Amino acid sequence: MKKPMLICLGLFFSQTIHASALYFYEIGTEDTALAGAGQAARAQDASTIVTNPAGMTRLPEHMFTGGLQAMNGDVSYSLKDETGRKSPGNIMQLFPNASAFYTQKVNDDLYAGIGLYGNYGLSIDFGNWQGDRLIKKSTMVAMTLSPSVAYKLNDRLSVGGSVNANYGFLSLTRNVGGNDEKQQDHDWAMSYRLGLLMELTDQTRAGITWTSQTKYNFDIDGKVRLPNLPNAEYDLPISAQVRAPQQIMLSLVHDINKQWSVMGDLGWQDWSQFGAPQITVSSRDLDKNSRLKDSWHTALGAQFRPTEQWRLNAGVAFDSTVYDSQSDVALTLPTGDEWRFATGAQYQITQQSNIGVAASYLHMQSSHVQSPALYKGSYDDPYFWFVNVNYSYQF
Repeated sequence: MKKPMLICLGLFFSQTIHASALYFYEIGTEDTALAGAGQAARAQDASTIVTNPAGMTRLPEHMFTGGLQAMNGDVSYSLKDETGRKSPGNIMQLFPNASAFYTQKVNDDLYAGIGLYGNYGLSIDFGNWQGDRLIKKSTMVAMTLSPSVAYKLNDRLSVGGSVNANYGFLSLTRNVGGNDEKQQDHDWAMSYRLGLLMELTDQTRAGITWTSQTKYNFDIDGKVRLPNLPNAEYDLPISAQVRAPQQIMLSLVHDINKQWSVMGDLGWQDWSQFGAPQITVSSRDLDKNSRLKDSWHTALGAQFRPTEQWRLNAGVAFDSTVYDSQSDVALTLPTGDEWRFATGAQYQITQQSNIGVAASYLHMQSSHVQSPALYKGSYDDPYFWFVNVNYSYQF
């Protein structure tokens, strides 16, 4: 639950983080405008495949939902000692994303669907800085194909499940002997999602979703020569692992009347299961101490329908940090406590189709990097922004 960016590389990439880390809820749908609030219980379009597959039982016979999104921000890194040294500055790059979902009614009780989306990834650029022997640029792109089914047990209770085929691609560029060297690898990983949707009353429904962990393994080999040891060349068989932990999301939606609905979330992610970073150099394990702990998510949102054509959304969310201490975070994973503020609108074009826009601002807690010691520094008040457009058609 959080924020689909997951990167871990060698000395500087220790563990990846979803939600309280950088695994984003924003996937180019109406969830962006609500900061994810009510995600496991709303089931208003085909993207419910990602938030709770059981929600497909609330949709029309055939429905398509697609979205386009852009993410950017300011994540500036400053070296602790800049005497004669150059800090990277803002390492963020514009990161586009897209998603598509289709659902259909098989019979009165059985529904099926498929989704293609990306909810984590990141493109960062440290540029020509003091530590470019470690990293200059890195891009992680992950896409998920999610076949799903849902079954209506009765008029008030539905269950659903998804089998997720996740494809990940990782590239790393750094300075080797005065020249840029680019390495890349890719991997497939499987994960699973189970959901339950309950209509507690005619106005209130609850949803709960469990998602299993996703574990990518990227193997990138390289050599690095550190400036303080000019005569020593290190062989770095980097075992870089990108993981998203198992998580549980509980959501409530209450329709106050025909115009107003309120909703909320409570979520948990099992980051402590990953223990110490899985990093080896020359067959020697590094940094055995775990920096990670479980993270928690909560969100509140509201929908207002001033007319039959318009639906206005707003939401706020909080995700706790996955680090035990903000004084010791990974160089390429600057995360902490996160606040989201979001808004957007949906417009009903015809009886069958609607279009929406959304924007979200994410403010992150400052953090400090202690290792590698030569490149100690801090990320001060980093932030991200997301904008997207989405479209749904029922037939």
